[in-house]
Amino acid sequence: MSVSNNSSLIKRLWQYQKERFPVFGHGIMIMAFTFSAVSYSISCRNSDKFINWTDYAIGVFITVTLFLLVRIFDEFKDHKDDMLHRKYLPVPRGLVSLKELGRIGWIVVITQIAVLLALQPAMFLLYAAVMAYLLLMRVEFFRPKWMREHHMIYIFSHMLIIPLIDLYASGLDWRLGGIGPHVGLLWFFAVSYSNGLVLEFGRKLRTPEKEEEGVMSYTKYFGTKSGVIVWLTSMLATMILAILAANYADDDRLAVPIFIITFMLCSMSGWIFLVRPSSKLIKPMEYSAVAWTILMYAFLGALPMINSWI
Repeated sequence: MSVSNNSSLIKRLWQYQKERFPVFGHGIMIMAFTFSAVSYSISCRNSDKFINWTDYAIGVFITVTLFLLVRIFDEFKDHKDDMLHRKYLPVPRGLVSLKELGRIGWIVVITQIAVLLALQPAMFLLYAAVMAYLLLMRVEFFRPKWMREHHMIYIFSHMLIIPLIDLYASGLDWRLGGIGPHVGLLWFFAVSYSNGLVLEFGRKLRTPEKEEEGVMSYTKYFGTKSGVIVWLTSMLATMILAILAANYADDDRLAVPIFIITFMLCSMSGWIFLVRPSSKLIKPMEYSAVAWTILMYAFLGALPMINSWI
């Protein structure tokens, strides 16, 4: 790589984000995530008036940096395993150190708190709730060995951070508006949780020759084809939940055909893999999981809100 371990901190961090937290790719997804959460909350109230754009920009900053903290915390949690089995990653190979990432984490947290207290103090309690759960994830709920031995419980419990961040994002509407959260948001939180599973399963699929010793994959956990079936099933479940959520918010006029077509396109690589497994389909499935997530948030909440402005 053109960036060495002796390069400047800026260059090393830029390389780190390209490998572990692509700012532009994640930024687009999280902006859609935040916009959709706010828009869905507004739709549940039968309104079409979007929040103040400054509040939205602050919300995007907080949600993006919360997901960045999730990434940094994972570096600490997974460090021992990464040093044993994935020395090609940025931290094990010495591109950046845990100490440097820890400092960045502190800077992020201090900046988040300062921004919220200065500009959106009403959002601080929701932020604190997310951070409390994130800290519990950091210590693996004080049962690290047990959690690692029960992988699906580990994943299902950690995935709850997504609807929690969703709760924060939707609060940009109801919390700043001085009202309570609409019960319909539970549908949206269910979609977000399921979307998280689609991403999680989709990025950890491998063919037998590409499996790595000591590295978790769902094709290793469930079996090569069964792992892909689990991924497709999670995508199907997300589609059904999204249709039900759209129906609840009275945004279902085009929801059924749009979500079905999106499912058919994004799941195509998985169906092909089941017929003819190939390592060439691994990346397409991972990219399809990302595209699916962005499109789900675009169509659920966001698209009806934009349509109301036209």
